[in-house]
Amino acid sequence: METPGSQSSLHRANLERVVRAVRLAGSLTQAEIARTTGLSAATVSNIVRELKEGGTVEVTPTSSGGRRARSVSLSGDAGIVIGVDFGHTHLRVAVGNLAHQVLAEESEPLDVDASSAQGFDRAEQLVSRLIEATGVDRSKVAGVGLGVPGPIDVESGTLGSTAILPGWSGTRPAEELRGRLGVPVHVDNDANLGALGEMVWGSGRGVRDLAYIKVASGVGAGLVISGKIYRGPGGTAGEIGHITLDESGPVCRCGNRGCLETFTAARYVLPLLQPSHGTDLTMEGVVRLARDGDPGCRRVIADVGRHIGSGVANLCNLLNPSRVVLGGDLAEAGELVLGPIRESVGRYAIPSAARQLSVLPGALGGRAEVLGALALALSEMGDSTLLDGTATGSLAVSTPAFT
Repeated sequence: METPGSQSSLHRANLERVVRAVRLAGSLTQAEIARTTGLSAATVSNIVRELKEGGTVEVTPTSSGGRRARSVSLSGDAGIVIGVDFGHTHLRVAVGNLAHQVLAEESEPLDVDASSAQGFDRAEQLVSRLIEATGVDRSKVAGVGLGVPGPIDVESGTLGSTAILPGWSGTRPAEELRGRLGVPVHVDNDANLGALGEMVWGSGRGVRDLAYIKVASGVGAGLVISGKIYRGPGGTAGEIGHITLDESGPVCRCGNRGCLETFTAARYVLPLLQPSHGTDLTMEGVVRLARDGDPGCRRVIADVGRHIGSGVANLCNLLNPSRVVLGGDLAEAGELVLGPIRESVGRYAIPSAARQLSVLPGALGGRAEVLGALALALSEMGDSTLLDGTATGSLAVSTPAFT
């Protein structure tokens, strides 16, 4: 048994620090590992050599700043993680290895009126099918990240009230899926996972304070403060859709009037265009028509952008993020929606906060949430199995991002 404070326990702790840094990043040069962990270059070099000899990592030649460097990544066969994303109309599942490579990914339609049991049954079937398609043994599943479109109680893991999946309120999604798959499952709401995905591999890379705004059937925000997802004590942080814009406005599903959601979510926006564009219109279709020059769709998207900008201005005044990333179908509108957002931020935010803010479209598109679920599974898994040799295999070269 290792004695706390002993050389062996210190060495073990340093091993875990290096493995964790590489696991979360996908691949790092040895210099980057030293900066990330605070360990000396010599210590990192010795630890990397030990991990390489043990089959935990692979070291490959690369370059950094025009100089030769050594890139360190975990073995692609060390284990796999699974991401599951439940949306308003879809179920998306991805299987990735610890070297940050997506091995399989698939999306299928989901009936929003289906029971939670039916939804989890579908997820179990899709997960099993994708694992089989990868040819990886199920025993190598290290964990699952699960995204749902509603608030999750931090203490109980219970899904709160949601109009997007109405039959699911009061369920415990992680517990439900854990019982079917027999592996650890970590759950969060879809906006938080979108923020995590964009922060690690997308438009949020390199910043430690950002907000990911997802506009779809509802409106939510994933908040990153000092590099970590902020959920609040009850797990409801980021409900930007329920900021009041007009006390005399439309009645929202939450019971209040004039919430941001009533001016921006698809269920409220699409009826504005139905008299002129028909009842089969979707937000994806509105964006496509707007980009093709349709004046009605352009006007609606600009109005939505200005309303979102009002909510973002409130976030700027309260939290002062350095970046806002817009996700969902609306992000495909580009400057047609981003320009009005910036206009409202400039009008309503404190000038110093507005000057420091950049507003960008998400880089991951509809994959942001499922990649965030993979990132959640990676961040929550422990490093003991890797170091104790219970997850071993041949080595594989990895890329620094899920692809």
